[in-house]
Amino acid sequence: MISVTDKAKDRIVNLRKQEGHSQNHHIRVSVQGGGCSGLMYDLSFDSETKDNDEIFEDKGIKIMVDKKSLLYLLGTTLDFSDGLNGKGFQFINPNASRTCGCGESFAV
Repeated sequence: MISVTDKAKDRIVNLRKQEGHSQNHHIRVSVQGGGCSGLMYDLSFDSETKDNDEIFEDKGIKIMVDKKSLLYLLGTTLDFSDGLNGKGFQFINPNASRTCGCGESFAV
């Protein structure tokens, strides 16, 4: 499962509204090769469920993850940090053995 903090939930709801997406646009989280640590997170809105998707819901936010990415993301929490030192969306991933300084890539 992937969970969402209250701050991430509020930011997702606001972004969905600002970008003109309907309630049928959910969060898609995936893992791709790249970044300074080898793997990168990808976060987007998507309204289409694919055959190999797993769907989770936390705090009213539906999250779609393809089965391959799910292997790297199980137990992850999506957070949002704002303010002077805020980094935007952050992934708190218990499977990551190391992360880069910016928090956008990781290794297992």
